[in-house]
Amino acid sequence: MHDERRRIEERVERVHNQRIKPAIYAATVPLAVESWQAPGEPVPFAEAAAAPYEPFAMDTPWGPPWGTTWFRMRGQVPADWAGRRVEAVIDLGFVGDWPGNQAEALVHRVDGTPLKAVNPQNQYVPVAHPAAGGEQVDYLVEAASNPDILANDFAAPTPLGDVLTAGDAPLYTFRRADLAVLDEEVWHLSLDVQVLRELMLELGEHDPRRHEIAHALDRAMDAVDLDDVSGTAADVRAVLRPVLARSAHASAHTLSAVGHAHIDSAWLWPIRETKRKTSRTFSNVTALAEEYEEFVFACSQAQQYAWVRDHYPRVWERIKKAVVDGSWAPVGGMWVEADGNLPGGEALARQLIHGKRFFMEHFGIETKGVWLPDSFGYTAAYPQLARLAGNEWFLTQKISWNQTNKFPHHTFWWEGIDGTRIFTHFPPVDTYNAEFSGKEMAHAVRNYQDKGRGTRSLAPFGHGDGGGGPTREMLERARRLADLEGSAKVRIEHPDAFFAAAREEYPDAPVWVGELYLELHRATYTSQARTKQGNRRSEHRLREAELWATTAALHAPGYSYPYEALDRLWKTVLLHQFHDILPGSSIAWVHREAEAEYARVAAELETLTREAIAALGTGEPQAFNTSPFDRDEVVRGADGETTVVRVPASGSAPLGNTLTHDMVIVTDRTLDNGLVRVELADDGTLASVRDLRADREVLAGPGNLLRLHTDLPNHWDAWDIDKHYRNRHTDLLDADSVTVVEQDPLLGALKVERSFGRGSKITQTITLRSGSPRIDIETEIDWHEAEKILKAAFPVDIRASHSSAEIQFGHVQRPTHTNTSWESARFEVSGHRWVHIAEPGYGVAVLTDSTYGHDVSRTVREDGGTTTTVALSLVRAPRVPDPQADQGRHRFTYALLPGAGVEETVAEGYALNLPLRVADSAGAPRPVVSVDGAGVTVEAVKLADDRSGDVVVRLYESRGGRAAGVLRTGFPLAGAQVTDLLERPLKDAATDGDGGVPLTLRPFQILTLRLRRR
Repeated sequence: MHDERRRIEERVERVHNQRIKPAIYAATVPLAVESWQAPGEPVPFAEAAAAPYEPFAMDTPWGPPWGTTWFRMRGQVPADWAGRRVEAVIDLGFVGDWPGNQAEALVHRVDGTPLKAVNPQNQYVPVAHPAAGGEQVDYLVEAASNPDILANDFAAPTPLGDVLTAGDAPLYTFRRADLAVLDEEVWHLSLDVQVLRELMLELGEHDPRRHEIAHALDRAMDAVDLDDVSGTAADVRAVLRPVLARSAHASAHTLSAVGHAHIDSAWLWPIRETKRKTSRTFSNVTALAEEYEEFVFACSQAQQYAWVRDHYPRVWERIKKAVVDGSWAPVGGMWVEADGNLPGGEALARQLIHGKRFFMEHFGIETKGVWLPDSFGYTAAYPQLARLAGNEWFLTQKISWNQTNKFPHHTFWWEGIDGTRIFTHFPPVDTYNAEFSGKEMAHAVRNYQDKGRGTRSLAPFGHGDGGGGPTREMLERARRLADLEGSAKVRIEHPDAFFAAAREEYPDAPVWVGELYLELHRATYTSQARTKQGNRRSEHRLREAELWATTAALHAPGYSYPYEALDRLWKTVLLHQFHDILPGSSIAWVHREAEAEYARVAAELETLTREAIAALGTGEPQAFNTSPFDRDEVVRGADGETTVVRVPASGSAPLGNTLTHDMVIVTDRTLDNGLVRVELADDGTLASVRDLRADREVLAGPGNLLRLHTDLPNHWDAWDIDKHYRNRHTDLLDADSVTVVEQDPLLGALKVERSFGRGSKITQTITLRSGSPRIDIETEIDWHEAEKILKAAFPVDIRASHSSAEIQFGHVQRPTHTNTSWESARFEVSGHRWVHIAEPGYGVAVLTDSTYGHDVSRTVREDGGTTTTVALSLVRAPRVPDPQADQGRHRFTYALLPGAGVEETVAEGYALNLPLRVADSAGAPRPVVSVDGAGVTVEAVKLADDRSGDVVVRLYESRGGRAAGVLRTGFPLAGAQVTDLLERPLKDAATDGDGGVPLTLRPFQILTLRLRRR
């Protein structure tokens, strides 16, 4: 029996591949081809149309890396092809089996109308169906010779990742440009055979259905005339028709299929290429929708729609029509598919706000779900943010990539840090690029974790990243699999319909509480440090510009709030939070441009902030506090003199405050301000940090210990840090110098300089200020290492059962032990501005102004005491996909905060990231808003986006407990409303007799208030 089955399988495979597939195109004639190489960057169609073209022959090399070659293709449909289906078939010289990340092209009519893209597994362009004979074909084809960056399977560095280093040698050899007759009967036969053969191979050895299909295929091969496949195709299909007509079992799993094309907004190509990828794929999709009435295509990322609208208006019109027709489903409701961990709280809110508004404005559609199939873990703040933006469901697939633990559910309720839940689904097909292969279908059924309770799952299908999206072959497979015995049933439908049906049948789905941690790609918290720093700085600069612009709009007659500029700048920052830009996993070109964009954003925001402050009037030097907490802080004026200033939250104060604090006493190795005493060892590490208030030593070993680890993951260099990195390291204990650099009564600083490795240098300035226990470590690195990671460790004399790390609008607690495989897998984690560890009665925090990755470990000393070590990940040196990742200069600050509870830690995290601004100004008469009540923290202050003049304030409970307080305004208040994230009213907010707004918040609750001015 086994030998017979094997004979049939091999026979079917050979006949299909060597006889049936080659017969799909029954006749061909070559097109006449000419070419023109565009110089430099891509050019508009009009310029290409007017360019001089030269004859071009097949089998000719073409396409320098990142180049654009325009081909003019002309031909005439032969008269004897009348009544047939005629297509142009174009093979640019596609290589490998990856449909994206290589050459691709957009085919235009000579009048500039985009027709369809040409991709590795989607090489045809419709000409006539049926043909009349004699039709003239005249195309202009914009071909991109994008290199295959990962040709060596993520293993070898390549210079191809930047146009500056890629060279100009041609990458591809043009193979084919023909007019061809599609033999539809043979094409359908090929699909019949594929679907049945793949189903047969997935059925069990003793399944009668397997044997039924095998014998039917064997009889079908008998019916094939190998010398006349076309003439016998209909008879062969008749042999297979009965087995294709057998209905699925009533209990068969239902696979809700939706077309998809996961297009990374940048990754192994620059942003400029993504703009073209979207136009190519969207042209394909809209063309396919005209042929298959059941087709539904789900597409996220409002930014990509905006690119098509601005650069490809004819494709944009086709999208709008497809939305009206119901074949196109805007989903996701985010500006881009952002990284799931690193964007700040307000930035993540703006992703949802700008994305949803775009779809509402342009299509009249409010999206209902968060569509994030491919991000590297998901913050526990998502459920609340998603629901506050009006979403009902959440989708991802990425957690299936876990290295260690298999996630226990595919359909479940996800509960965030505040208790909000959202209905969530992980497609068990384990891909967002499904093709409806037999292997995929069988895997989805076997893999589904919720059998017996749920009966359906989702399958996004289509080639992504420039592969062209769904294909007609996929839709034909779906038709055959709609109701086929032995297989899951395929139903093409809108994701909203799937989620509604799944929730109806499984309302009591299990609950997962907390973050969705991806046990893979942990290095994305650290790679490309300058990109991450640009994001962090931009987020805080945007907060600053909005606050002072709002202040000026309320208090400075004639000042005009910069709506357009802020909207544009926010969208630039949101774009760069895409899940392969901010994580540091893109090619060199992407990160080079990102750094330049962040610099432009910083310059423009600085101008906007200065203009807003200047509008408040001239006066004596003022300190402006963008933080939501009152501050007593040492600042240095324009004259270089230091002073202590007390500044209210979101307000300003003159530098002339007469506050007194203990002086800072500085020696060649110590800093002492009466609150803490810091002692440096001769090697530059922190030998002692003594909390003088609590009379206890903070450290349990050398603090700020810089440790250089070997960092060569098994795969995915920029993405991964594998646990074995811990096994080999060098402690940087050789200090070139330790010197006193500040000896002011209000400020003392010691500088440590080191040289190490391949010519790398690090300079750290340890600063202690009067009146503050915070110890700042300003760090400058000239980094020249390869395949290394640099960490800064703080072993603290605290027995902490868990660490707390800031995330968006709150924090998460993670165990410091490794009792289970789930905890052991979290050997590298992310946090925002701080990490806090504590035992009853005492806590210590480590603060950062631009880093995210860290680890927390616990050891027991010989004396029985416990050491908890927080180690920040400062900089890495992966070589793929960017061989020069992180090389060069870095400047950032992190800090140690002894004796801090969570509330103090939150305040100091804001303070470190939002330093006081000193400017000559009259200052603000009163802060726009202030809050009485511990734990109520203001995250954003701005004018309403509808330009009504209302003030919008977003705040949250930041300690993790209940909070009550009163919000007061610096302007006459006419009324207040609670709104959703999109500033739409939910209910009226009560006001007290003094014009304040009483607040009561549950742990980590986010609240958006719209305040009307009198």
